[in-house]
Amino acid sequence: MSRSRGVGVSDELQRDPTRPTPAADASDPFGVRGRVAVVTGAAQGIGAAVAVALRAAGARVIGLDRQDPAGWAVGDLDARLDVTDGAAVRAAFADIERRIGPVHLVAHAAGALAVGSLLDESAEADVQRMLQVNTLGTWQVVSTAGRAMAGRGDGAIVVIGSDAAARARTRIGAYGASKAAAAALVRAIGLELAGRGVRCNVLAPGATDTPMQRALWPDPAADDGGAAVAAGDAGSFRGPIPIGRIADPADVAATAVFLLSPLARHLTMQVVTVDGGASL
Repeated sequence: MSRSRGVGVSDELQRDPTRPTPAADASDPFGVRGRVAVVTGAAQGIGAAVAVALRAAGARVIGLDRQDPAGWAVGDLDARLDVTDGAAVRAAFADIERRIGPVHLVAHAAGALAVGSLLDESAEADVQRMLQVNTLGTWQVVSTAGRAMAGRGDGAIVVIGSDAAARARTRIGAYGASKAAAAALVRAIGLELAGRGVRCNVLAPGATDTPMQRALWPDPAADDGGAAVAAGDAGSFRGPIPIGRIADPADVAATAVFLLSPLARHLTMQVVTVDGGASL
């Protein structure tokens, strides 16, 4: 069949009514301008980077953290919150909806790290704390946000997990186990919400230059610690990072903004790994 001169494949695709194409807006490339976004763990590290990236993309950001916001303000509104306190989580989201409006986007980055052997007699306290903060805290935030979003048929949630959820790591076994449990919870909640207009994904970073990562280095203040991690360590069963460096929080934040945006509208219940190829 001959084709009319000057009509290319791209023209035909644009004319195909079965392939709707969202109108592009160069001034709002992620499609989140004006959307209300809640970021937990916003005081530092990946949470702070996500809050900054969402604001740069035009979202109205509410930062939440257990630390006093006087020392870390990053959002349009910032407040203190302990994510393990279910009543406080529900009250915080209700207050945001009253003062700002419906929450469209949630980035849950709040978490804690315990370092030590799971064979130590003291490990029970670490396991309980990791499950309390990283697993139960995730459920409190995601379930609270998910219920409200489902009622409106609109929303996106991304939870900052860890590559330690899928690969055994020495000294941070309790942390990895709690992140694995959290990922399972998020995917299960995502299944319940999939038909109600709400997407839930897990973003699993590898080694990232955050205070939590630096706490594992011999000298947290030394910038060469990242190079040592990228090189790998056979003694701790950690392979090298092919890209040659650990992540900057902004690398992870960019992926979080994508997952929260309409650009990822067909992505849900996924674990997206950002680790420079370390999980090859």
